[in-house]
Amino acid sequence: MTHKVAFSFADGKTLFCPVQNDEILLDAALRAGIKIPLDCREGVCGTCQGRCESGRYTQDYVDDEALSPADLAQGRMLTCQTRVHSDARFYFDFDSSVCHAAGPECITATVREVVQVSDSTALLWLDASQLPRQLDFLPGQYARMRVPGTDTWRAYSFANRPGASNQLQFLVRLLPDGVMSRYLRERWQPGDILELEAPLGSFYLRQLERPVVMAAGGTGLSAFLGMLDEMAESGPHGQPVTLFYGVNQEADLCELERLASYHQRIPGFTLHTVVNQPGEAWSGKRGYIPEHLDVPLEPEQNFDLYVCGPPPMVDAIKQWATDHCVTGARIFAEKFIGS
Repeated sequence: MTHKVAFSFADGKTLFCPVQNDEILLDAALRAGIKIPLDCREGVCGTCQGRCESGRYTQDYVDDEALSPADLAQGRMLTCQTRVHSDARFYFDFDSSVCHAAGPECITATVREVVQVSDSTALLWLDASQLPRQLDFLPGQYARMRVPGTDTWRAYSFANRPGASNQLQFLVRLLPDGVMSRYLRERWQPGDILELEAPLGSFYLRQLERPVVMAAGGTGLSAFLGMLDEMAESGPHGQPVTLFYGVNQEADLCELERLASYHQRIPGFTLHTVVNQPGEAWSGKRGYIPEHLDVPLEPEQNFDLYVCGPPPMVDAIKQWATDHCVTGARIFAEKFIGS
């Protein structure tokens, strides 16, 4: 049995999609070229949420941090967990332009180089120049890639802006027993083929209309490198940009020369490095990023706050915003777990 499902968006447009009975709604949407923003696909992050306006449906799993009981009572749903059982209509509070496209593209790229840029981080360079056109993605989005020689996929944020040459960069945290970490430490060879699925994610740079504050934890810096490259290339925009970059130890800091270059390339750019467990010679900021966020901000100030890092860091910054009654911020966040 096939149901007819309507997707309505904040810009007033509606797209229609056939959905098989008991099929995951997200799968049907992607198959029809309706690219609903997504991240975890596991009912946890809440990125793909919308609201059911008519029809019958069930949800496989919804984490209570993604949707509260009150949200569920109001018909809020997660597209990645929803199965429809009748014709239905769902509303999404973003424009159709975000998702009126085919699903993530599956491509191949070759390994160009792997450079260890800190004790805990490698920079992976991929060459996708064989593609017939530019691989488009929004600065801040990510790709899923298959670890060569395995059936394991891992997700990493692009560390550069898109370009015609299709040269791609990714910061990868090196874990003691990570599948990708072992490949990068022990087995990689120039010319290795990687499969990628991209672009993915709803964490991306919005139009620069307000001051921007960025908080990067560890390799969460990768997404911000792409955003900062975009800002540098697009020219002056008249808004101050402040980046807080936090790591556990000084040896974890990476891409410092590149970050320093943004002072000349982006008017109004400020960098704060924060080290949780520094050595005695460290003269910079110590502790955790939320302890220092009040440096450029006022509670009523309108600004965009971008946060990318491990879940505890993201949660702590959101709690900081609540505790300090920060009412003027638009908060965009992405959590990741090392693997």
